[in-house]
Amino acid sequence: MTRLPASLPLRARVLGTLAVLLWLAAVYALAADAQAGRPPWIAASFVTAVGAALFWVLADAPLRYERDGDSLTVVTRLRRVSVPWLAEAPVSGVGKDLFAINGGFGWYGWFRVDGRVARAWVTDPACTVLVETGGRAVLISPSSALSVRMSPLLRTVPLGAPPWPTLDPFLFCVHHLDAYGPGNAHMGPTSSLAGRELGQDFAGKDGWSMYHGKTVPGFPSHPHRGFETVTVARSGYIDHSDSLGAAARFGRGDAQWMTAGDGIVHSEMFPLVRQDGDNPAELFQIWINLPGRSKRVPPHFSMLWNESIPVVASGPTGQGATVTVVAGALVDAKPPPPPPHSWAADAANHVWIWTIRLDAGATFTIPAAVAGLNRVLYFFSGSALTLDGIASPANHALQLRSELPATLVAGSTCELLLLQGRPIGEPVAQHGPFVMNTAAEIQEAFADYRRTNFGGWPWPASDPVHPRDEGRFARHADGRIERPIIPA
Repeated sequence: MTRLPASLPLRARVLGTLAVLLWLAAVYALAADAQAGRPPWIAASFVTAVGAALFWVLADAPLRYERDGDSLTVVTRLRRVSVPWLAEAPVSGVGKDLFAINGGFGWYGWFRVDGRVARAWVTDPACTVLVETGGRAVLISPSSALSVRMSPLLRTVPLGAPPWPTLDPFLFCVHHLDAYGPGNAHMGPTSSLAGRELGQDFAGKDGWSMYHGKTVPGFPSHPHRGFETVTVARSGYIDHSDSLGAAARFGRGDAQWMTAGDGIVHSEMFPLVRQDGDNPAELFQIWINLPGRSKRVPPHFSMLWNESIPVVASGPTGQGATVTVVAGALVDAKPPPPPPHSWAADAANHVWIWTIRLDAGATFTIPAAVAGLNRVLYFFSGSALTLDGIASPANHALQLRSELPATLVAGSTCELLLLQGRPIGEPVAQHGPFVMNTAAEIQEAFADYRRTNFGGWPWPASDPVHPRDEGRFARHADGRIERPIIPA
């Protein structure tokens, strides 16, 4: 808990001085009435009223302010009142912020932060107000002003059942972690599939799921239109096949960035290539919206091979931080560019996709970006983490102020996913795998899919997998073959 000193507001001092003078005058009048034999009731009532006012003004003046997490407590001799540290709402159309603190105290009011200049609209110019400017809160009274750093944490939300909560421009985020055992001749599990709801197996029985797969785990052919998928395969393999005739196998740290655009059908299967050992698989799939102007662009995917994705390590061995930068930049580390029509292709949109691993005792500071972005940190693994000194609950999404740095300190081994981007700010109409701006466009997408199947399905099955010994590769729709470049 941070305690902030408070001086007696000028209004309280002025009123207190006047009350003392009036009280002394009333006492003198009461004594004169008594000496003259006049009834003392009028003077006595006046003395009582003024004394009560004097007591209230002096006793209810703020003694100190206590900051505890997201609350600010005003302490007087009479009471303690807690109010939100900052209650905020955007001012429509002007890109400024309007803030208010109202805890029932007369010296609180409304104010606007206009750039770096705080102008207070209050009925009493001597009142005490709390303002924010440039990421700092300033406690102002007529006789003192002090500054304390604002917390970058806006709110926390439980992750709950998948998918995880997201903010514009992100639409969807899911984390798959499956402890698959050895694979069989078809690259499916050797374990029995009895007791599973094949085709809809998300229960995680025995530590793994088949998802929509019936022979091989994964997601057989399904359509998309109007957004992008970013699939980060941290372990295991993913076999991609699509309606354009393109194919890929990626995994072990690779990422695939696919712009569905005008429409594509693809499958994502998880082949269990090892027959003599386990096939653990872990991945994130993230959906990023496209602005209306880009929802009908030609479909396209880019491969971000593990060897080309920068990993930034800091801190001593065993107490370090490791950041994998899939999108955005950290210091001088920049990954390969996203597809050309992606919302992330414009650096002004500040799209970051990072995974962060912290050893116990490690410290890492997420750098400040610019204001107006949506920044969410997903704390999905670990038990002890603080963010700017505030304990963060595990398995929660932490919404952060993008314009402020945020310092993480791990009390245990922790893993986090950071998603950040400038909101697109357009209407979202979504039905299953189609994301457009209007309901009419959704209906059009269904009609187009029924009519064209988005190019047809050139594969012999809805759940194709590539040869067991194929390795990591990508074959694009134009026939170009791509493989990762392994450093010598």
